[in-house]
Amino acid sequence: MKLWDKGIEPEKQMETFTVGKDRELDLFLAQWDIIGSIAHAKMLGSTGLISESETKQLIPELINLYHQAKKGTFTIEEGSEDVHSQVEKLLTSKLGEAGKKIHTGRSRNDQVLLDLRLFAREQLKRISEESNSLFNLLITLSNENKNVLLPGYTHMQAAMPSSFGLWFGAFAESLTDDMILLASAYKIVNQNPLGSAAGYGSSFPLDREMTTRLLGFDDLNYNSVYAQMTRGRMEKTIAFSLASFASTLAKLAMDMTLFVSQNFAFASLPDELTTGSSIMPHKKNPDAFELIRAKCNKIQALPNEIAFISNNLSTGYHRDFQVLKESVIPAFEELISCFKITRLMLSGIKVNKDVLKDEKYLYIYSVEKINKMVSGGTSFRDAYREVAKSISEGTFTPEKELHHTHTGSLGNLCNDHIERKMKEVISTIPFGKAEDAIVELIHLHS
Repeated sequence: MKLWDKGIEPEKQMETFTVGKDRELDLFLAQWDIIGSIAHAKMLGSTGLISESETKQLIPELINLYHQAKKGTFTIEEGSEDVHSQVEKLLTSKLGEAGKKIHTGRSRNDQVLLDLRLFAREQLKRISEESNSLFNLLITLSNENKNVLLPGYTHMQAAMPSSFGLWFGAFAESLTDDMILLASAYKIVNQNPLGSAAGYGSSFPLDREMTTRLLGFDDLNYNSVYAQMTRGRMEKTIAFSLASFASTLAKLAMDMTLFVSQNFAFASLPDELTTGSSIMPHKKNPDAFELIRAKCNKIQALPNEIAFISNNLSTGYHRDFQVLKESVIPAFEELISCFKITRLMLSGIKVNKDVLKDEKYLYIYSVEKINKMVSGGTSFRDAYREVAKSISEGTFTPEKELHHTHTGSLGNLCNDHIERKMKEVISTIPFGKAEDAIVELIHLHS
């Protein structure tokens, strides 16, 4: 079934090419397409665009299809181009004339916009939950290892004393900034495009405020042209959010591949979280962290990929946008899998509590020596020169007692404040409102 069918059969090769991966990828959107159709049918009934009896036929059948989609038994047949076509085909075969009316006042353009927003809202919530779980683990590890020292590096050279408490806590706080970007992406996503049709509205008296309420959106994309302009723009905004999380995970993974190597030996992993070599029996490879690094670097390229597809397109819909599904939809699951495996790997980590006993880290205490001299009345510049001279002459003796007390330092991690920041950001995202609206929409008519 083709919603644009005018009785002329398209050339088969061209049809296959233009349908692309829609049948496969639209299965991810199916439940959301049906949810949107329930809200749309309810609105059509309330405005008199379909009769009360037609509304009463359509909504229960749509709810049946929704449950099929939730269970994974909904399929898109070979003859249907996409999920929109399949839903209308099923409704028409079951209900006849009433099924043919479900597309009234809609275009596939605003349908897919709506589907992607409803899908993205749920996926962003999943990302938030996975991030928060990793965040809590990092805070726990930071608190547990706050007194376990390790060298901090600049230019890949041992620089100053750090700690596992600081290291774990740094990635926890990084996730709070990532969450701010997620909250911004969610705010942009959480606007209703339904009713913009093909980008120029409709002469039907559509109640767009009603569908906004029914679907739990915070607001609308009011201008019909702009609603269509958000295609590509919305996906890129989401991609920037995913890329921010991916940046945090990739850096953590890179550090861990160094930390568990023999040359660093800052930490170790249990055998079951490593892989071996086909010819070197001693190897314990951190393959999972390497794959996290690669997958997250790939996700960081996503905003550019979307920009190259959608940049410089004129106002209005273009078929180019179809390809964006292939980039965005799998990226959510890819990032979620990276969160899960990062959490698994860190749950098995064993830190080396004696790293700084190695003599090669002797000079990372040089700043401590300078600071002690400055506290005794020597100017910083004179103290710096004196310590530098002792290092070059081989007479340097370290001051290993550390007294870091300022905010965010070795002795004052401020993890409670970092936790507060995360809670505050998450509290601003109206996940509950969206979920409650969908539950009410379904169960009110079940």
